[in-house]
Amino acid sequence: MMKDTLDYIETYTDGFKPEIGIVLGSGLGELADKFCEYAIPYEKIPGFTKSTVEGHKGQLVFAQIGNRKVVMMQGRNHYYEGHSMQEITYPIKVMKKLGVKIVILTNAAGAINKSFRPGDLMIITDHINNMGTNPLIGPNDDEFGIRFPDMSEIYNKNLIKIADAAAKLLKIDIKRGVYMASSGPSYETPAEIRAARTIGADAAGMSTVPEAIVANYCGMKVLGLTCISNYASGVSTKKLSHDEVIETTNKVKAKFKELVLMIVKNAV
Repeated sequence: MMKDTLDYIETYTDGFKPEIGIVLGSGLGELADKFCEYAIPYEKIPGFTKSTVEGHKGQLVFAQIGNRKVVMMQGRNHYYEGHSMQEITYPIKVMKKLGVKIVILTNAAGAINKSFRPGDLMIITDHINNMGTNPLIGPNDDEFGIRFPDMSEIYNKNLIKIADAAAKLLKIDIKRGVYMASSGPSYETPAEIRAARTIGADAAGMSTVPEAIVANYCGMKVLGLTCISNYASGVSTKKLSHDEVIETTNKVKAKFKELVLMIVKNAV
């Protein structure tokens, strides 16, 4: 399957070799539109599955940003859509095969940390896998990584410093925190959020963690960036909805795009 995937991508990209991969979460797809050189809908790529979530366009975009060659997932697939863990992380392995060395994972998430507010941006320093499964379950592919990969530093410390420096230059008051992923599609209960806060989570979402695990397993450097799109369940009295997620990400997407662009230009 991987050979079929790479051969098909090559027919579109004519030898374009990206060094940075970006996964664009809910409401953040405009970055790909601005710099797009080649775009391939997921449903056309062997091994890819189509995203069904509002705010996720569902295509692989190749772009030149400054002097950096980049491949972007304009929208991702999620475990809660009925895809397997292997299916939703397959694009990360494709990025590895394309030559990507740095992966930037973005998402929208609910604030567990009571000092966070909707519209804040957060650098992920670590994560909690509350999805009940792991994308590395099954036979190991030694071509990508070892059977028992170390996960003590999934999120690269140097990339975190670069993101911090970029935020300061852009005068963005960026947060740092631990991202917890659950399977979804239902939002967490207030009791689950209280439990998550007790074990050290700062934000709650339904993505990113499987991709981060596989990227780290494949030997790529990982940076995670979160848009705090709402308060998690029980943090405020407001009912949770995906409309609020899209509304908030639309309000802050300009500064989020600026941040990602500056990180791309300086990432090493």
